[in-house]
Amino acid sequence: MFVDKAKVYVKGGDGGDGMISFRREKYVPEGGPAGGDGGNGGDVILKVDEGLRTLVDFKYQRHFKAKRGEKGKIKKQQGANADDMIVRVPPGTVVHDDDTNEVLADLTTHGQEVIIAKGGKGGHGNVRFATSSNPAPYIAENGEEGQERWIVLELKVMADVGLVGFPSVGKSTFLSRVTSAKPKIASYHFTTLTPNLGVVDVGEGKSFVLADLPGLIEGAHEGTGLGHEFLRHIERTRIILHVVDMSASEGRDPYEDWVKINSELYQYSEKLKELPQIIVANKMDIPESEDNLKKFREQLYEHHGELDVFEVSAVSGKGVQELLYKTVDVLDAIPKQPIVEEVSEIEDRKIYTIEDQSEKEPFTIRRENDVFIIEGERINKMLKKTQFGTYDSVMRFSRTLRNMGIDQALREKGAKDGQTIRIGEYEFEFVEKE
Repeated sequence: MFVDKAKVYVKGGDGGDGMISFRREKYVPEGGPAGGDGGNGGDVILKVDEGLRTLVDFKYQRHFKAKRGEKGKIKKQQGANADDMIVRVPPGTVVHDDDTNEVLADLTTHGQEVIIAKGGKGGHGNVRFATSSNPAPYIAENGEEGQERWIVLELKVMADVGLVGFPSVGKSTFLSRVTSAKPKIASYHFTTLTPNLGVVDVGEGKSFVLADLPGLIEGAHEGTGLGHEFLRHIERTRIILHVVDMSASEGRDPYEDWVKINSELYQYSEKLKELPQIIVANKMDIPESEDNLKKFREQLYEHHGELDVFEVSAVSGKGVQELLYKTVDVLDAIPKQPIVEEVSEIEDRKIYTIEDQSEKEPFTIRRENDVFIIEGERINKMLKKTQFGTYDSVMRFSRTLRNMGIDQALREKGAKDGQTIRIGEYEFEFVEKE
């Protein structure tokens, strides 16, 4: 099965909670705070594995969650950091954010890694909050939540040579002759609905990867039929073998076929004009093909000048070996790296994070009847980290809100002593303090 697109959920591990602890040692009657920090949550990392060819594994597993960090320990010991979760993907995988459609990573080389969901930091233990005025704080933080998102993995076939042409021109037959691939072959259109890959052994130590790309139709560049699904796979090939049915068995004109397919390719991507193209006149074992080929050459010369045309019969094998030699010669003359669009700057290990909005807009206040509702990314983050089971933690949360200017903003909105303030799932009573 060839799966070239998958939508999956990824979540970094949550950070471990900080601990509240005090020294309880003999001969130390007034031991200070000793609660350690929580460990960091694991990252979710995508790693390229050249042994993979499809995204079929993601058909059966769509959720990937890294483990959370360990809680803080006594004696100022930090909890252990969680192990990262490694998710292996084939080379040629492009990663999109499902919400924004932003391209997050373009993974092409074996061993390349990208952190796609960052784990949360561990919460501070009470040893972190000791001050001269409060030498024994009863405060600790919860660990941060790990980053989470839905992503779309899109695989572009990594092949040296791509076969293109109208449906039923003989591409699958050609692939089955020159490789060990076993594509489905029949006399109806769109037999090939997914790309078939095969390795061509030309001899003398020469070989290349060949992809039989599904048949194109007019309007493919606009998404007609399965146009975009097909055209995507051509972008990373280094040579195009353009197969033309010279027998005109489908009632189409060979030259018009060649022009229409090129039009679809170039309208989809200007970069495809830069790829070398070899014209393959197929089905030359059929009597009508000789006359059609003569007319085809004349039309080519009239509109495009002298172009090489290779006469072959995929059924009988005539001319196939000469075509393969030519293909290898062209491949040797161009760079080995596939021509790809530079969609993102990838480092060996790069962290992608959702943009933090807290600095742009620290908080907003709105009123619903007699309840004042406070919202903001920074406040929500602080709310999740606060352990409301202790008095010291509650007072620290209250001081932080006051320092952010929320008390004054509430007064300006008309808040009175005793009115309800809601932050997330929590409700508080506004206490007027001048």
